[in-house]
Amino acid sequence: MATNLTDPNLQQQHTWQEAFQVLGIAWNPDGRSLNRTVQIPMVDPTPYQDSTNPPPIALSQDIYLSPKSKAYVRLYIPTNPPKNRKLPLVIYLHGGDFVLFSASTVIFHNFCNDIASQFPAVVVSVEYRLAPENRLPAAFDDALNAIFWAKNQALGIGGRDPWMEYADFSRVFLLGSSAGANIVYHAALRALDFDIRPLNIRGLLLNQAYFGGLKRTQSEIRLIDDPYVALYINDVLWSLALPKNLNRDHEFCNPISGGTYLGRVFRLPKVYIKGDFGDPLVDRSIQLAQFLQSCRVPVYYRFNQGGFHGIELQNRTAAQELYDDMKFFVNDLHVNLKSEIISDHASASF
Repeated sequence: MATNLTDPNLQQQHTWQEAFQVLGIAWNPDGRSLNRTVQIPMVDPTPYQDSTNPPPIALSQDIYLSPKSKAYVRLYIPTNPPKNRKLPLVIYLHGGDFVLFSASTVIFHNFCNDIASQFPAVVVSVEYRLAPENRLPAAFDDALNAIFWAKNQALGIGGRDPWMEYADFSRVFLLGSSAGANIVYHAALRALDFDIRPLNIRGLLLNQAYFGGLKRTQSEIRLIDDPYVALYINDVLWSLALPKNLNRDHEFCNPISGGTYLGRVFRLPKVYIKGDFGDPLVDRSIQLAQFLQSCRVPVYYRFNQGGFHGIELQNRTAAQELYDDMKFFVNDLHVNLKSEIISDHASASF
């Protein structure tokens, strides 16, 4: 496929083949599914403490949600969960541009280990279907099904996994990175249409959310050839993820463009938004924060100077800052996190 990806505003030319090569993907002979050759290993869960050195900081197990499908969640608990109090339940959606990776990909597995250990929390990492084999809203549906599974666990329908006994079902948070943050936003809006009691979703955590639109933002133009999320590659990824014949101003991609969700936004719980000015997607998060504030949704945010997309997966200092922010957001019901974060990064005010 030799499609020209020229953007008239940017005067850049790239091909699908070039984007596919960078992404490590290729069409299978059926022309509908992808062969993914990205060399990031996947790892098995760690369901019990063993003699490994260093010892695990969290335990994990895979739970299949239906005998008729491959849908599963990877469940995490800290190695020594407290016996005298329940832990917040964090439902996590991994990154990968809707096209790549898995809940078992090592970088996301380690991320969930850290969350379970440091918060501490019970973490449910969702294995969702990938595009283009399953275009959006398939990933949103899978996230909503994970929420329904957690509801059934809370009600004891079909029995409750012993690890879920540690979870406080009245303190549920949806956490996502990159494409996972997009999924969190849409799954939260969809969940508003259902009675999910006794679950109580207290907040959303959006880390470097993967949104887009037809009109380029200043950060996208400034960082057009970013090594992590180059603009032409983003365009290809959205072409693979969106339903056919829909463009990047569809609400699945551009959450402030209109659509069926707008009337529900004011009902969202508090939202934490994190971005980095070295990430081409940062302006999309700023726009979403402004939009949510206009809808009177409590918004807590941090926008760091520098950085890059996925920095927390490569830089331990950046990861720890993110963990600390999210831990305050989840565990502290009284501190005004927003004022603290804004004072740290006054230039991010809007």
